[in-house]
Amino acid sequence: MRDNIRIVLVGDNGVGKSTLVTALIKETFIVNVQAVVPEVTIPPEVTPEKVTTHIIDTSSKSEDQDMLERELRKANVVCIVYAVDERSSFTQVHEYWLPLLRRQGVNLPVILVGNKVDMRDEDTGRATVLEDEVVPIMNEYREIEICVECSAKALLNVSELFYFAQKAVLHPTRPLYDARDHAMKPRCTEALVRIFRLCDMDGDSVLNDAELNEFQRKCFNTPLQQRELEGVKDIITASRPDGITSGGLNVEGFLYLHLLFIQRGRVETTWMVLRRFGYGDDLGLREDFLYPECDVPPDSCVELSPSGYAFLTEIFKRYDADGDSAFCAAELDNIFSLSPGIPWKHSKFPDSTVTNAAGNVTLEGWLAQWSMSTLLDHRTTLAYLAYFGFPGDVRDGINIIARHSSASLRRRKRGKQQRSVFLCYVVGARRVGKSSLIRAFSKKPFRSDYTPTARTTTTVNAVDVKGAEKYLVMQEFGPYDTSVLQSRRQLESCDLLVMVYDSNDSASFAYLTDLRRNYSLDSLPMMFVATKSDLDYVEQRCDAPPDIYCRELLLNAPVHVSAKHGQLANVFQRMGTITRNPQSATPSVLLARPNRWSVARILGISALLGISAVSSFAAYHALRYWWSHIFTKPAYTPKRNEL
Repeated sequence: MRDNIRIVLVGDNGVGKSTLVTALIKETFIVNVQAVVPEVTIPPEVTPEKVTTHIIDTSSKSEDQDMLERELRKANVVCIVYAVDERSSFTQVHEYWLPLLRRQGVNLPVILVGNKVDMRDEDTGRATVLEDEVVPIMNEYREIEICVECSAKALLNVSELFYFAQKAVLHPTRPLYDARDHAMKPRCTEALVRIFRLCDMDGDSVLNDAELNEFQRKCFNTPLQQRELEGVKDIITASRPDGITSGGLNVEGFLYLHLLFIQRGRVETTWMVLRRFGYGDDLGLREDFLYPECDVPPDSCVELSPSGYAFLTEIFKRYDADGDSAFCAAELDNIFSLSPGIPWKHSKFPDSTVTNAAGNVTLEGWLAQWSMSTLLDHRTTLAYLAYFGFPGDVRDGINIIARHSSASLRRRKRGKQQRSVFLCYVVGARRVGKSSLIRAFSKKPFRSDYTPTARTTTTVNAVDVKGAEKYLVMQEFGPYDTSVLQSRRQLESCDLLVMVYDSNDSASFAYLTDLRRNYSLDSLPMMFVATKSDLDYVEQRCDAPPDIYCRELLLNAPVHVSAKHGQLANVFQRMGTITRNPQSATPSVLLARPNRWSVARILGISALLGISAVSSFAAYHALRYWWSHIFTKPAYTPKRNEL
């Protein structure tokens, strides 16, 4: 909402523009005022709408035309003042002033101000002017919000005039209501219907008392008493009986209630509701509501938070009309009617995630798809959380997690990686079976016909890694493998490089070795997968066989799979295990470590030499003692007295 408003008063000379301004400020009528009073600024604390208000008086003299046009371009609302006792000034309203605004391209709310009402002679019949002449003008010029009759001399409706001017800017009627047809405009109706659906928590197309109270609390921070609830229902029942059902207020009654607000001059009530649900003055959802500021450091990624998963689970259950735990096409259309539409139309959704046998998106696939969306484009997730009515700040629905920080590396070493969504690039030569592998990952049936991948394909599913659920996002780039591998930014986003070759094609493994050599991929965790294991194995034309090649990189041997026969050898669980401890499959890390067997041998030999040296030293001293005390001791000679 705006924090300041510029109100510009225009009209013929002598109609009382300046006296209206001084009467508002001084709260008394001043007879002699200058022709044009200086700009007046009213602080927010003394206005009902709590906004700073600037009031600008103007002159209609030809020499002041440039100044008038400059002020009109800066205005937020224009008050066209005429004197009710001077018919020519009223004629100028539709013959000069309103056409002038249109010629200047000024598309602003207009307030018609009939001043000097105290001078009107009730006996002349001029009292019919408002009904007979003003109303047709208001119908012709839809920019006119309201007509106010006032008197600066009698201090009648002066403050009300400027309040209506403020309200015309902050709570304009034109976007909501067609005064000619006496009906709400389509965009207003569309917005209110969406709000009704968001508040209908049980999905029964009726707002019961609890839902009405929650709506009241959300919009106005106070609940309704039961007596007040019944009063609202009575008002609707009296004029629109079909707006109330036994369960509560239906959408027709909800719309009629807001129509009454608008027609009775309480348009600000409807605007409070609209703005509370994120709508701007154009009745579109505001950018700051859909995309709040959310800075993600370069070394971090974004995932759904527990509250985000809980909310998406709750709305899945709410819009699963048939209760079969899967979204059919009609149910998908229903939930996405709250938004501009399905955001993944160009990513082969729903083939990109888990579906049941009928091709309907399961709850598992729904959560997996949003996990993928959040990792790849968190702004889309934020917007759709807002579209779906996430309670509170949509940023609470996501978590920003460090990707490669020192702390996360320590957690990886301990096997305690806290991330739950990982991005895997699937690369390989043409026709090696990358698409079939990805289809098997999303539990889709095998297709025997070959269709080249013309654009990036993304698929997501969950895998169990030692009792913890992890989401793997698999991306295949088709002919764009090399362009992706050339991009440092894209490589930094990759958590696992899945190198796929055809065990029945002798040239397919060499394609992978060339990629590794040409694009310096050793800093990425990688895993080799040999497809089509159901066919005859052929020797690969490369410097070293695949198993020896992997052994030289200190990697596990290639995993042999057959997507055609569903022989997958737990390949996806193995991928999940690597993402849990990526250093165990990163060549640059593994090759930088000392050879553990060599170290063991050195330590063993050192220990043996140490033991031998100690043993030799001890043996030497024992032998010396024995020699000196036994072999070299003089023979015993008896003493004389012993003879």
